[in-house]
Amino acid sequence: MSTELPISEGYISFRGYQVWYRIVGDREAPGKLPLLCLHGGPGAPHDYLEPLEGIAATGRRVIFYDQLGCGNSDQPHDPSLWTIELFVDEVGVVRRALGLDRVHILGQSWGGMLAMEYALTQPAGLASLVIANSPANMSQWVSEGNLLRAELPAEVQQTLLKHEAAGTVESPEYQEAMLEYYRRHVCRLDPWPEYVSRAFEKLAQNPEVYLTMNGPSEFHVIGTLKDWNIVDRLGEIRAPTLVIGGRYDEATPAITETVHRGIPGSEWVIFENSSHLPHVEETEKYLPLVGQFLSRVEAQT
Repeated sequence: MSTELPISEGYISFRGYQVWYRIVGDREAPGKLPLLCLHGGPGAPHDYLEPLEGIAATGRRVIFYDQLGCGNSDQPHDPSLWTIELFVDEVGVVRRALGLDRVHILGQSWGGMLAMEYALTQPAGLASLVIANSPANMSQWVSEGNLLRAELPAEVQQTLLKHEAAGTVESPEYQEAMLEYYRRHVCRLDPWPEYVSRAFEKLAQNPEVYLTMNGPSEFHVIGTLKDWNIVDRLGEIRAPTLVIGGRYDEATPAITETVHRGIPGSEWVIFENSSHLPHVEETEKYLPLVGQFLSRVEAQT
């Protein structure tokens, strides 16, 4: 995408490792600020966020990076590394290395969780937040996921439960049953765009971060994030915030409403024909919506 815009890529040193970044565009139009995008997973690379490159056409750089442990960044094998603190620190290092003194941050799924955690450190120069398809409470994520699971065909539910109980979640049968949920609540396009499939393929090649922090699937959360909950702290977030969800999203409307109600003055939009990836499923509506939000924030500062 955006082949008419300059693209630069490189690496940033972080805790003795190398973190890869990609910048679309080379400058900001007057009054505009850059947009830093935080991908999900944890441990899924940036690839599936590719449509967001289109926001660079509104006169601002759009910056992506692969968080340590995935994609084009170094992938050390050490489960003790994979903490919220490490990834919050990484955001700040990326900002400083790229000179992003004032910046908008868009976080998708886990990236939105990370963006909220980062905002809670009260960093200077955070112009706004876009929290897309993200929970503020993993117990709510799991309970809502169980409601969605209950709508799957009975044989699919039985397959999932059988393998979760037996600890055989890596079996092809479990993986196929899992995909039934993903087709309903992660991306409803058929087939999935190549860049979405590519991201999942890269995640499957090295799932250490995902397995450590999340667990074997989107709805079987047994990793270190399972008790994560910042609902009581959302009121500390001061940046103008846009909260986004999909009608069929695994981050259900109840989940994104929790985020919206917790962040003072936030806006909340549900994409009626999307699940977890409205930037993919309804790109033509998504990009203008986000662009207009960023411009409104800039006009008020």
